[in-house]
Amino acid sequence: MTTAAPVRPLTVVSAGVVSSAGYGLAPLAALLDGEAAAGADAGPGAGDYPPRPVRPVPGFKLADHLGRKGIKYLDRLTGLSLVACKQALESAGPDGAGAEPARTGVVLATNTGSIAGYTDLLYDTLTLDKPQLINPGKFSNSVMNVSAGQMAIRHGFKGLNATVAGGRSASLYAFRHARMAMSVGHADRLLVGGSEELSAPTAWAWHHAGTLSERAPVGEGSAVFVVTSDPTAEEQETALADLLACEVGYNGWAGLNQRQEGRRGLTHGLAAAITRVLERSAVRAEDVDVVSLGATHHLGLERLEERAVRLALGHLPQQVRVGEVLGETYSASGAMQLAGLLAHWRGKPSERPRVGLVTSVGHDGNAGALIVRSRV
Repeated sequence: MTTAAPVRPLTVVSAGVVSSAGYGLAPLAALLDGEAAAGADAGPGAGDYPPRPVRPVPGFKLADHLGRKGIKYLDRLTGLSLVACKQALESAGPDGAGAEPARTGVVLATNTGSIAGYTDLLYDTLTLDKPQLINPGKFSNSVMNVSAGQMAIRHGFKGLNATVAGGRSASLYAFRHARMAMSVGHADRLLVGGSEELSAPTAWAWHHAGTLSERAPVGEGSAVFVVTSDPTAEEQETALADLLACEVGYNGWAGLNQRQEGRRGLTHGLAAAITRVLERSAVRAEDVDVVSLGATHHLGLERLEERAVRLALGHLPQQVRVGEVLGETYSASGAMQLAGLLAHWRGKPSERPRVGLVTSVGHDGNAGALIVRSRV
């Protein structure tokens, strides 16, 4: 068996997080440590929600963060992404965006874009009298990559701009894409993360799908990270963590009604991804201190994910379950899991760099793993 070649770490310069916990890593850390209670509030916008908990970003108004100029037709998904992007850049300092805009880009994970935006357009199309006088301002913001595009336009990024869709593993696909782009010289600095909005159609879709347990909340949010392969001396001193290897892949559909063979294949697929990231990171299984799990509350996947971690590591280390407190954030879950890991380490000094594992698995057969190393 050939040993995988080690990879060059990507430095996490800063993070921007918008979630039901609030803004930034500090409120998320308080929530994970039990110092704050997870709220259950009425969902944003119009429409009735299903009988299950929801976790919206409390009191979110885009104008409060960006002003009123140029936001009239922006959907909630784009708004969450823009605020997280702004936070990440502000936290990174005056040179957070890099010296060369042409070498700075965006890689953002999402599922299908704004579901609420699509359903509003569809409703208008079907109900308005002919000719359907649908507001043309809504069309430009109904495409899946509008969030990544708006991030680049507002901050003058002229480099790589990618929107990655991959179900629950979309954020890990985004991190993998960012690593590949930097390794071949397509960017020096990237804003990488994921975003998902909460709406009545989305909540009802989860409710009827039958893949979440009855007590599982549905949430929303965005987590964006400034990453670079060549940090400055100042950034080396203040960096949050290093992203080591990331592996993702498709292992065959494993839906609720799928045979045991499908589940077994997905288990071994995730375990193989974990083993590969350990090899590429030159990290031993026993050195993994904590795992940030992504399949919390997912029927048939929660135990599968734990089984795969045990299979790859030989044990199940300390666990961080962001989904317990933030709710199901689907394509943004991997980015939220990374934010949860950084929040878990926040304010807890260690004698040595800690190693964390972020895992993701979905009924669609996608699975992935990411190794993260803390800065002491």
